[in-house]
Amino acid sequence: MIDWNLAGTVARGIAGLQPAGDPEPFQAVEAPAAESERLVSEYTGLTAADPVPAPEALHRQGWIDANLKSLETVLEPAAQRLSGGLGPLGVVAGGLLAIEAGAVSGFLAGRVLGQYDFPVLDPEAPARLLFVAPNLAQAANALDADNEQLLRWVALHETTHALQFGGVPWLRPYLAETVTELLGALQVDPRALLRLPDISDLRRLFEQAREDGLATIVVGPQRRALLDRVQAFMAVLEGYAEHVMDAVGEQILDDLPALRTALVRRRRDRSGLLKVLERLIGMDLKMRQYEQGKAFCDGVVARVGIEGLNRVWESPESMPTMPELDDPAAWLARVEPKRLKKSA
Repeated sequence: MIDWNLAGTVARGIAGLQPAGDPEPFQAVEAPAAESERLVSEYTGLTAADPVPAPEALHRQGWIDANLKSLETVLEPAAQRLSGGLGPLGVVAGGLLAIEAGAVSGFLAGRVLGQYDFPVLDPEAPARLLFVAPNLAQAANALDADNEQLLRWVALHETTHALQFGGVPWLRPYLAETVTELLGALQVDPRALLRLPDISDLRRLFEQAREDGLATIVVGPQRRALLDRVQAFMAVLEGYAEHVMDAVGEQILDDLPALRTALVRRRRDRSGLLKVLERLIGMDLKMRQYEQGKAFCDGVVARVGIEGLNRVWESPESMPTMPELDDPAAWLARVEPKRLKKSA
């Protein structure tokens, strides 16, 4: 249903409008990735059952191709189901979805520094370890950061994800199951794509998005528990990687505090238009995931060390709830009460 060729054209056009740096200094990613895998594994105790994917330095086009391929495996089945009985109008709806998927991918293609990528709904499919060279260069210029230092720091983050998914057997199947459940909860009427909303519709959607976030609009308030579970899961994944990149980065980077300060500023210092766009595509949620998840992981490690934090990888039930993300002690009291009492 979705015209993926059109999506690619839109994505390339938007990506080309965003500033880029010289990719040449960021082509050699093998050594930083190997160093990161060794150091992250030593710190966390995580080891991958299979070899970590060979790192790849890509241009934006390569990242767009990889991202659209991953999106297709998720969006196409959902689009087919939601199209229902649209008939010929399904072609129009497919074009609109292609433009939206392309616009989001094109915007992100100018922002993503690195990514551990795999088809979410296929736990057995091979993964890729990607670094977007022109974006790393542009970020190094914008952050006034040393090229090598920035690359090594980003490599810590992405190889942490590689070791998470490669070293925790239930993680990818659980993610696939959860995303499938989330897609099944979608309440989008495809015919709504083909009509203009009236003022009352816009006011209602605006208020709902402001109060609960955009995701609740398409999932529905009665499935809020499912959405909270997904958001808590993603916050732990990202927060754990953020914690590790700083904890390990202290050992190998000359000026980690300056890098961290600059990265936080880069994530937040957006123009008004870009802030609106990030809100619409959910990037504001991603930034909250970084912050909330990192605060949770930092808080747990401060109390019981990295070994205690690794309890999150024991089972899906060991993952924190949304309230526990803001209360590491409450999570520890649930999953590790004996140890917490002994260390108190």
